[in-house]
Amino acid sequence: MTTSAPPGVAAMPSDTERPAVTAPPTEREFAALTQRFRPELLAHCYRMLGSVHDAEDLVQETYLRAWRGFGGFEGRSSLRHWLYRIATMACLTALEGRSRRPLPSGLGAPEDDHRVAITAREPGVAWLQPAPDSVFGFDDPAAIVAGRTGVRLAFIAALQLLPARQRAVLTLRDVLAFRTAEVAAMLDTTPTAVDSALRRARSRLAQAGPVEADLAEPDELAQRRLLDGYVDAFTRADHAALLELLRADVEMEMPPTPTWFTGREAVLGFLRSRILRPGLWRFTPTRANGQPAFIVHKRVDDHHYEAYGIHVLTLIGARIGRITAFNDPALVRTFGFAATIEPDKDVTDGEDAH
Repeated sequence: MTTSAPPGVAAMPSDTERPAVTAPPTEREFAALTQRFRPELLAHCYRMLGSVHDAEDLVQETYLRAWRGFGGFEGRSSLRHWLYRIATMACLTALEGRSRRPLPSGLGAPEDDHRVAITAREPGVAWLQPAPDSVFGFDDPAAIVAGRTGVRLAFIAALQLLPARQRAVLTLRDVLAFRTAEVAAMLDTTPTAVDSALRRARSRLAQAGPVEADLAEPDELAQRRLLDGYVDAFTRADHAALLELLRADVEMEMPPTPTWFTGREAVLGFLRSRILRPGLWRFTPTRANGQPAFIVHKRVDDHHYEAYGIHVLTLIGARIGRITAFNDPALVRTFGFAATIEPDKDVTDGEDAH
């Protein structure tokens, strides 16, 4: 049965390479055979789990299982197919008994009045995490264009709405373009069951609405001006300048705070009344989930800024359509930046920087 990927999801060709298998390889030989698949396996586990930390642990477990079981790999499928089978089954096992990782927009309706009381943070919720482009091998701009749709925040958040096995089927079929029979073999099921799960998964995603994977972003020059304007407006607390950068239907969410806002008046009103203060914020550009992003530090005194979180922006046309402000200081180090900086100092954290 032939099915097509949903609009905006980048498909990747299946690897048909089958290395000749004789004696078990040495550790160096095993690394030479398998390391090139690590970034895409990490992206796959991230789609499944919604956490870059958990994804890194599962990829490590995948390679350990593959190393230990390489003697049983007889080359009947491609090496890439075999590694994906191990990784997918490891993710499904890890997801047993776990709740999904949502964004605030996945838990309740938005507010359109900035004067509402902000709901207290919910530390017990395991929130969806952003992921640095660098861990997916997106350092090359061409790679960003080819692969970013499969890791954009809206798509990852939509995947979290699916049961684990539907999540696996949809990513293996629609993002990675494995054939139905290949996916059935990976999941120890039948092609009929795979097609049925894929239909249900696509239907559920369609009900969730557009995933922003195919939205037109501004060209490079316009994007640079837009992002520079965003930083300048925050730094100077210039709400009028920020007004010009936001779409009328802009949305803003701030995990781990469940409250989120929709509409330019509500978003700007919230920022103006509670966030924008001259000199309070320091923004440093980065990229997350194939999207423009900023590392955010907050000024604590005349000599230091401390890690505050990460803003990931969705750009639509020449304006900002969504601000996802992950107010989690630990994420700053995850992206390779220093937790504390001095004014006018570089925020990168030496060898840890991406």
